Amino acid sequence: MVDTQLVLSVPQGAITATSLGIDGLARHYSPGSGKHFKGRKLFIELKTKDNQPDFKYLNEGDWRDADKDSVQALTAAANGKRTKTALSNNAFSCTPTMAYKQIYLVKTGGKVLELEQKQLLHSFAPGDCHEGMLPAEVAEAAGSPAQTTRTSHIYLVMSPIQLLIVSNLTPIEYAWYATHRPGKVFRQVLFTEVLPEQPLLAAQSRFIDAQQEINIHPDKKTKTIVSGDCLNKVQFHTWLGYEDSAKGGLYVANQEKICVWRFPETIPVAWKRARG
Repeated sequence: MVDTQLVLSVPQGAITATSLGIDGLARHYSPGSGKHFKGRKLFIELKTKDNQPDFKYLNEGDWRDADKDSVQALTAAANGKRTKTALSNNAFSCTPTMAYKQIYLVKTGGKVLELEQKQLLHSFAPGDCHEGMLPAEVAEAAGSPAQTTRTSHIYLVMSPIQLLIVSNLTPIEYAWYATHRPGKVFRQVLFTEVLPEQPLLAAQSRFIDAQQEINIHPDKKTKTIVSGDCLNKVQFHTWLGYEDSAKGGLYVANQEKICVWRFPETIPVAWKRARG
């Protein structure tokens, strides 16, 4: 049998068993030139042992058997199949974050960048959320340090849905709010902070209007700028932390904690030069 890997693709939400390795899988799914095509994504390598998932999927109401389907896919890959779909959709919210072994950024042309190992950023205190909470109340409920001043952030949410939002919540506060707020709650959320200028996504007026609304209404915690296919339009080098690995990174959170996967200290030249 050959070595296999189980890979969650974001934002597609599919899990694939493969014998190609991460680089081979990225090339396999690449639509071609990063200059002309769109196919930016994240690969999350999941923990396996003896060609089986080394974790249990979160309950989805028994409409599918994710564990069995993953075992069958890994077995097919171990027997020589290049790729075999385990779960074709909605896999992000049922895959526990503790199952993540490694995360890779993938450019359209198939070039891969491995992020640093995760760091636990904060464990959340138990608490309830209501829509009218002020940012300071969100911080207190999350067990996050109080902020003497508030600055706005632009977050690219990649899963379970794609959004570009402006928020006066810190990453820790936003993660708690997103996984606790009533009506719009995320079971888990994956996001990053990006630099303010994102001209490929929306007119500058959209950013200005969203920022003004946040400033005028101090009790407003988030304002959506764009929804839809955001990842393909936000360049990786505009993520906070790309040029300073001590800051920013890729945030993954559930109701219990938030972890961060930071950029490597040195970005390979080949990655920088690759389009997409």
